[in-house]
Amino acid sequence: MTTAATAVDKRMTLHDAVRRFVHPGSTVSIEGFTHAIPTAAGHEIIRQGITGLTLVRMTADIIVDQMLAADCIDTLVSSFIGNSSAGSLGEMRRRLEREEPAPLKFIEYSHHGLVCRYIAGAKRLPFYPIHSYFGSDLPTVNDELRVVTSPFPLEDGTFEQIYVVPPINPDVTIIHAQRADRAGNVQMWGLTGVQAEAVFAARTAIVTVEEIVDNDVVRSDPNRTIIPSHAIDAVVMVPMGAHPSFAQGYYDRDNDFYRAWAGISADPVSLHEWLQKWVYGTANHGEYVELLGDAARDRLRVGSAPSLPVDYGRRIPR
Repeated sequence: MTTAATAVDKRMTLHDAVRRFVHPGSTVSIEGFTHAIPTAAGHEIIRQGITGLTLVRMTADIIVDQMLAADCIDTLVSSFIGNSSAGSLGEMRRRLEREEPAPLKFIEYSHHGLVCRYIAGAKRLPFYPIHSYFGSDLPTVNDELRVVTSPFPLEDGTFEQIYVVPPINPDVTIIHAQRADRAGNVQMWGLTGVQAEAVFAARTAIVTVEEIVDNDVVRSDPNRTIIPSHAIDAVVMVPMGAHPSFAQGYYDRDNDFYRAWAGISADPVSLHEWLQKWVYGTANHGEYVELLGDAARDRLRVGSAPSLPVDYGRRIPR
């Protein structure tokens, strides 16, 4: 971790971070598994009218549906499509099933296959081996899945055939977390997915957080740091930046919104009216949160469940 004395202050507004690091035609990874989904960043991409993106997201969900409706995405790389057990993604279905209003190029992987792509990208490997595509029909729809011969013999002297997946190195990865310091030491607890791998695989990385804390706070609990500052290019404080997803310890998942989305997205007119009101009609995520209203914010409030402090110990001067 960077010390307070040598730290570079990487704080930016969300508008400036997206304008600086996300460009038309970029490959963008947006990760967060159920928890801590960087919704606010997706909305800012929509506001800025950035198009032609290849979007990599393991769990293509509501934010992908919204970005599709705003014509931000040309190609989707994913291993799951769905509205988190709460219904359909209307825009996604229209584009994949009927190519309306335009076709979507969809490159499908299994969850493990996409994790392996991130690992290969993070380690700068040319590929990563995976057993589980034997017996699957995914290779018939994804020609990026290749079979190679292992250079190491098995016990019987034969050489194993094994699938490999290519690395992925996004132009920018965007994640959300509970907190970071000004330099970009990112701390997270609760559900974590492939955030660290996705960041290390990327050329640049943006983290949005619920709060920015002093470096002393980070150093007091170092094992909670999932990503060190040298891997982060922009730190953006965006309270409730994951809504309708949740941030453990800050606010709950907005299940009412997830259930409502199936109906909103089923009708293109309703979906674009929603975008006009909640995204284009707001200058930033702060205005979006204000638009939610006190009742919704109170409904998502969570109680306290503190974790006990840990004594890391230190050398006693002699």
